[in-house]
Amino acid sequence: MADKTMSADEVAGRLADGMTLGIGGWGSRRKPMALVRAVLRSQVRDLTVVSYGGPDVGMLVAAGRVRRLVVPFVTLDSIPLEPHYRAARERGGVELTEIDEAMFMWGLHAAANRLPFLPVRAGIGSDVMRVNPRLRTVTSPYEDGETFVAVPALRTDAALVHVNRADRLGNGQYLGPDPYFDDLFCEAADTAYVSCERIVETAELTKDAAPQTLLVKRHTVTGVVEAPNGAHFTSCAPDYGRDEAFQKTYATTPWPEFAERYLGGDEQAYRSAAGEGA
Repeated sequence: MADKTMSADEVAGRLADGMTLGIGGWGSRRKPMALVRAVLRSQVRDLTVVSYGGPDVGMLVAAGRVRRLVVPFVTLDSIPLEPHYRAARERGGVELTEIDEAMFMWGLHAAANRLPFLPVRAGIGSDVMRVNPRLRTVTSPYEDGETFVAVPALRTDAALVHVNRADRLGNGQYLGPDPYFDDLFCEAADTAYVSCERIVETAELTKDAAPQTLLVKRHTVTGVVEAPNGAHFTSCAPDYGRDEAFQKTYATTPWPEFAERYLGGDEQAYRSAAGEGA
């Protein structure tokens, strides 16, 4: 079985302009920020980003790398609306497809199962159909005759996720309270890249944790990146919580200034600068 380890910059080097990119995590929780920073160091642009959005979306949009977003929300959790995303939306610089959280989840399920769509009740009776006129409905062929929203598959070219532990083969483990659909992001993608706090031997993954914590399966993973503190400044429970002080710095600093101060160098430079600014 192949050793799938690589660097974050190698992951970014495999992405191409115009790709559809799925990003795991939720809001400002366990986002693959080391991989996002690597994307920002690359020249890739014109992306379609599919995400339960947080600072991953805010940074990529602020840097002008995104053409279209597919999101149910973009939040920093303790700061309700991601400010750099908001600024981009106010400028009108990005195309937005905004759908209900449950619709988004079933779009990932459809893609993971290689189905064109899945029928869901979420969205019926709401404005989601008005703001997304391309959405269609389907009628049950059985006696109930119920009408459902036909949520299209959220198939992606590549997925980026962050977990607590992984092995070199691509098995990924979460140790916190919520899996955040990261397995679906990997299964819905043509290629998937997993960053982790620490790479361990396969046997160590279940030495002190249940097999059910092996969220990401190796057959869905293309590459593994060891990235300690790789979700910073978002949380990665139980390894660390959200860096609220640094998140506030991010939220209140104009993007050009933030990018120059914290994103102008490599990952080590980011860690040094973030340590000074936290």
